[in-house]
Amino acid sequence: MTAIKQEDLIQSVADAFQYISYYHPLDYIKALGEAYEREESPAAKDAIAQILTNSRMSAEGHRPICQDTGIGMVFIKVGMQVTWPDATMSIQQMIDEGVRRAYGNPDNPLRASVLADPAGARKNTKDNTPAVVHFELVPGHHVEVICAAKGGGSEAKSKFAMLNPSDDLVDWVLHKIPEMGAGWCPPGIIGIGIGGTPEKAMLLAKESIMAPVDIHELKAKAATGAKLTRPEELRLELMEKINALGVGAQGLGGLTTVNGQDADRGPRLPAPHKSYFGRNVARGRKKAGPVDLQKSRVITGTGRFSGVRDEVVGPPRPDRPKRTRMGPSYPRHADGMEKRETARPDLR
Repeated sequence: MTAIKQEDLIQSVADAFQYISYYHPLDYIKALGEAYEREESPAAKDAIAQILTNSRMSAEGHRPICQDTGIGMVFIKVGMQVTWPDATMSIQQMIDEGVRRAYGNPDNPLRASVLADPAGARKNTKDNTPAVVHFELVPGHHVEVICAAKGGGSEAKSKFAMLNPSDDLVDWVLHKIPEMGAGWCPPGIIGIGIGGTPEKAMLLAKESIMAPVDIHELKAKAATGAKLTRPEELRLELMEKINALGVGAQGLGGLTTVNGQDADRGPRLPAPHKSYFGRNVARGRKKAGPVDLQKSRVITGTGRFSGVRDEVVGPPRPDRPKRTRMGPSYPRHADGMEKRETARPDLR
């Protein structure tokens, strides 16, 4: 039997949410770097460069990748041989306390967005609780926790449909992607859940987003002529056809709308066919390793937040109703930035 202390789980959750607030997953950064290298559209290439630069600034300064720090979502698997000898809280309460600590960290406060009574008073809970917790009891004596901070840009664009067995899943996805516009901040990762009951399809999609970005490995496998499974064929087909739509980085066109795609399937009744897809945006994140990027030429950052430590919060860029963060090591302008701030020469 494995004994786990209540405080250990709480602090681990708090540390994880702080960690993912300023580190992109390394697999995502590598995929985005490859997208930058092959991009042909100047506007899309510049947008990808800004995402990469923002990622570097966040990693170095331990400040949020985006002002929308999301709702806490946790997948937790608890082994049946695990005990909680000193626990006075439920699993939900322990995770909520971890979220509360993370979002209230004075060195890196995260925006609390969760509302109580969403159909009524809509009062902010002030600490981003409660988290959305998916709990599973599994064999063994370990606890596995996956944390994600899902922002409104990705969550609000989620889609669900009850398709007939004769309907084409790929056609449905290709029809929905352009409707989403740029509000989900592409390029991102798309997860698709197929089958089961409606809520199971949604959960499958969410879980698939947590998987590593390994589409490049699948492409390499296909190039060798190896036989692919039907889910693998579906992933490659969707990746190619979604990117061919030309939505591109930040909706500016170009070659890359998604740089990762995964699908998961569950048992289902003969009819109808439930399909749901969710996505992680350019700032999408899950627990991952630190990022090490080469120096980039564009240095800029925006968001609704107050400065901490030695940061200076300036007026908004002309194209965004938000404030700009500039740390002491980040110059007020860099190569390529002047053309974006011509309406505010006083910022230079």
